[in-house]
Amino acid sequence: MEKEKSIAKQKKEALFSRSKHAGIRMDETALQTCDAFCEGYKAFLDAAKTEREAVNFTVAKLEEAGFRPFTPGMELKAGDRVYVNNRGKAVIMATIGTAPITEGVRLNAAHIDSPRLDLKQHPLYEDNEIALFKTHYYGGIKKYQWTAMPLSLHGMIVRADGSSVEVGIGEDAGDPVFCISDLLPHLAANQMKRTLHEGIKGEELNIIIGSRPFRDDSESELVKLAILDILHEKYGITEDDFISAELEAVPAYQAKDVGFDRSMIGAYGHDDRVCAYTAFMAALECKNPVHTGVTILTDKEETGSDGNTGLCSSYLKYFLYDLAETFGANGRAVISASKCLSADVNAAFDPTFPEVLERNNCAYFNHGVCVTKFTGARGKSGTSDASAEFVGEIRRLLDANDVIWQTGELGKVDMGGGGTVAAYIANLNIDTIDVGVPVLSMHAPYEMVAKTDVYAAYRAFLVFLES
Repeated sequence: MEKEKSIAKQKKEALFSRSKHAGIRMDETALQTCDAFCEGYKAFLDAAKTEREAVNFTVAKLEEAGFRPFTPGMELKAGDRVYVNNRGKAVIMATIGTAPITEGVRLNAAHIDSPRLDLKQHPLYEDNEIALFKTHYYGGIKKYQWTAMPLSLHGMIVRADGSSVEVGIGEDAGDPVFCISDLLPHLAANQMKRTLHEGIKGEELNIIIGSRPFRDDSESELVKLAILDILHEKYGITEDDFISAELEAVPAYQAKDVGFDRSMIGAYGHDDRVCAYTAFMAALECKNPVHTGVTILTDKEETGSDGNTGLCSSYLKYFLYDLAETFGANGRAVISASKCLSADVNAAFDPTFPEVLERNNCAYFNHGVCVTKFTGARGKSGTSDASAEFVGEIRRLLDANDVIWQTGELGKVDMGGGGTVAAYIANLNIDTIDVGVPVLSMHAPYEMVAKTDVYAAYRAFLVFLES
């Protein structure tokens, strides 16, 4: 019997899946490296709560690292580093490889927009001596989660004369914050009869911004006037300037370690800035790649990737065409030879809500970066579904470089699902697969990730760029 058990154990070790907790696979030195890497990530989260701020952050770091603005036709050689800033909301960066461009590029693609509340074009109003902003939510949110918590305001305003001013209020220690009210439970009997989906309605997401009137009792809307007076003094704007503004309300929380063991990070915007930061850091570290390494941090994924800064646009394709022409190559041939990791998050298994996930095919905290063969909804609607050959290639690459990784789907088959930018890149005839960090409470104002998974994502994106 002992001999039979021994043989069975040997066969299990050879044949069973070998997924293990990263805390067991990583030694103490590796865990310290992981934790140190995540300190930089937390600083990025606090500095880049909007797509514009993320682009500003990355462009500054790119220029420090020797990246130059890309101009079609410029002379380039192996090791040269260039970038393109698309309208301040998306950025492409590339390091030229030693292999001919005709062998294609290695592309990491993440998005830097996150669910939030946008101000409407006529947002400011007064109601019963309280001044408020009207909002229009952006991306998929649970609306009830956005009440009764501190909010900060970020963005820019283009004034009537064409000049612009940046806005950032609510993040610094001395700043005021803003808030959406909710009903006290004593008076919420009717509200609590609503479905959870309608517990808070879109038109009830009104942000309270002031309550003191202008010191003159001969006019109406004196609280609104007092707020406009403050805004005019600080930013030089009038009410009509909101028409040409992009102002976003986001949680005023800072990124924090979560748990007694500090093994997790809680913050707003892990989806998808956790993949954006890790892909970006891989791009900075990748200095002598074999194939030209390209990283794109794009906008508008949360609303379908439409618009000229989203990946339904042609700006990535045009960049790859221009890059190919710089070396006298055919753009279509270069694109068709290219390969891509769509750097986006997946749902982590939540022991409080296990019924929506299928345990054998979902991602877990601390089991590494998650490779997702397909996304989409129900019958794989809206997905690119990577080929077995490309999955095998990525599997061998990660294993050969000792990257901790796992696989996962976005929930049980009939539960719903979701999409990423993978389909839009695959539509260019590029081999593409989703690779990203598992997230708890995805799309909530406060999401959580495991530090070991963050570091595993960075290593995955780096070895792919270097391949």
